[in-house]
Amino acid sequence: MLQRQRQFITQVHRFVDAGLAGLAFWLAYGMRDLGYVTEILQRYDIHPFSTYAWLLLVIIPAAPLILQAQGYYDRPLMASRRRVFWQLFWGSVWTVVLLILISFLFRLQPARGVILLFGPISFLLLLIKEEIIRRWVTSGVGQAQLRRRLILVGAASDTEKVRRELVEPAQMSLEVVAEVDLNRTTVDEFLRLLHEHAVNAVLLTAKHTYFGQVEKVIAACELEGVEVWLMANFFQTRISQTVVDDFAGRPMLVFRCTPDASWQALSKQLLDLIGASALLLVSSPVMLVAVAAIKLTSPGPILFRQQRCGLNGRPFKMLKFRSMVSDAEQRKHEIEILNEMSGPVFKVTNDPRITAVGRMLRKYSIDEFPQLLNVLRGEMSLVGPRPLPLDEVRRFDDLAHRRRLSVKPGITCLWQVSGRNNVTDFKDWVRLDLEYIDNWSLWLDLKILARTVPVVLLGTGAK
Repeated sequence: MLQRQRQFITQVHRFVDAGLAGLAFWLAYGMRDLGYVTEILQRYDIHPFSTYAWLLLVIIPAAPLILQAQGYYDRPLMASRRRVFWQLFWGSVWTVVLLILISFLFRLQPARGVILLFGPISFLLLLIKEEIIRRWVTSGVGQAQLRRRLILVGAASDTEKVRRELVEPAQMSLEVVAEVDLNRTTVDEFLRLLHEHAVNAVLLTAKHTYFGQVEKVIAACELEGVEVWLMANFFQTRISQTVVDDFAGRPMLVFRCTPDASWQALSKQLLDLIGASALLLVSSPVMLVAVAAIKLTSPGPILFRQQRCGLNGRPFKMLKFRSMVSDAEQRKHEIEILNEMSGPVFKVTNDPRITAVGRMLRKYSIDEFPQLLNVLRGEMSLVGPRPLPLDEVRRFDDLAHRRRLSVKPGITCLWQVSGRNNVTDFKDWVRLDLEYIDNWSLWLDLKILARTVPVVLLGTGAK
């Protein structure tokens, strides 16, 4: 089943499950008049249902979200009854727990018994729905509706692997009725098979097939009204994720190895904006003290500005509190022999150019605080690979190292909270940066920020 179809079916399931959860709450309220249930619930004066109807605003969206957390919507179509039973059971339990907490917070004492009835009723309704779907799927009518008859088109070496994958349980609704090697079969022969087997779709693997022949097959299927699935495996990628998009009305294959635009990405931007603003406000007293200390103890500017490589290598001026003597850049060549880092990066732990105040600023990473302004200007992020000077980036001896430039640079990163003083190999540094990029999530950013706090407060992040 195609991912888009699966997503649509999942959305339908969520909609139905949300409706069943709302129905279960209404039924639970109505059952207050039944036998021994009445004795339990009528200890309190039961208000009209309209008094508690607002709880549906909690139940209807919460029920499918809790089931999603149980992995209910990620299961195969014909998952075992045991697995489904426990997923629905725990989903109902956690929904009841949520409603009990809300009932307690809002002091809805008469509703507590109704909520306790809601649990088993919602579980039973969802279980009945699941059993109805299972019976329908295994019935002759369901099989006829769900079964997709495919013709595999492509070179024999390509279609063989696809055929093996299509016999997996997750693909049980797909049936391969014929295989066509376009390098040996004419389009007319393909059309004969198309008519003979009354196929629903044609799956094209174009890796070793001439594109001209592929175009003819697509054109033929278009005339016949038969769906075509073109497997985009003709280019081998190791890192990139392949997605289909649209550009000016033209279908476009996109090979992307960085996070796509998403709610998580938008949340990261909001986190940068709100977090940088809050940190600037909170740290302003410390920054004022740093400004005074720098000004009173050494001649030169308060801020150190340096061209660094930003997103995709675009230069920007990174800000820091000056922690070295004013002519530090001119004297850099004098101590290059002391460099502790392999590769193009320059790092000296006991750099003689650092001032006494600068050493203290670096110990507690106070010199990095002005970069919050870079974050507000959109040049940096709170979390991301550290930006390197332009000349160091030009000296990269491995083009793969430039992939760390594919995201915004950050004030803190995985390298800095992973014992950066012990990392002297630039390849290890890049490995940690690429590990961050390949596994990025908002939760990972939050964890890195949380781990940065003790590094700053304890001064274990000295450079």
